Amino acid sequence: MTIGQMMLGEFDQEMANTRKTLERVPDDKWGWKPHEKSGTLGWLAGHVATLPGWAAMTMRTEELDIAPVSGPALQPPKTSNRKEALAEFEKAAAESRAAIAGASDQQMMKNWTLLGGGKTILAMPRVAVIRGVVMNHLIHHRAQLGVYYRLLDIPVPGLYGPSADEKQPAAGASA
Repeated sequence: MTIGQMMLGEFDQEMANTRKTLERVPDDKWGWKPHEKSGTLGWLAGHVATLPGWAAMTMRTEELDIAPVSGPALQPPKTSNRKEALAEFEKAAAESRAAIAGASDQQMMKNWTLLGGGKTILAMPRVAVIRGVVMNHLIHHRAQLGVYYRLLDIPVPGLYGPSADEKQPAAGASA
């Protein structure tokens, strides 16, 4: 079993949790934000939707400059509503799952570099980029989306068990 194949169970669980979270984004609150320094609900949902695609991009490339000196800065795909965010997410998740599943250990251990204006921000093996920069980053922003939901009185989905908004089985009852 390859490193990538060993990652698939966790990847699939996190993608299912992300889908559950994105399915609750209300279109009528797309421009809402909890604080002037915060991004809008729509921006955050779009970011969560497109983050999984970084795994496929990491496997296809050796580096990315998010603000190249000689060109425009990276512009992630924009989404305008839940349907678009879910479509971007499904595409990104499928492409990344295939890239992870098909990667050799040698490909996973090859260094990948993130640059900003030609300067190295990070350089690490692709497997570490996928775990740390893609998966952990996704989980972090998905949790922020949960806070937005709580503030908007939108039921927060249970991700690793029931949330406070989901009915829990009575003690002694079988689930």
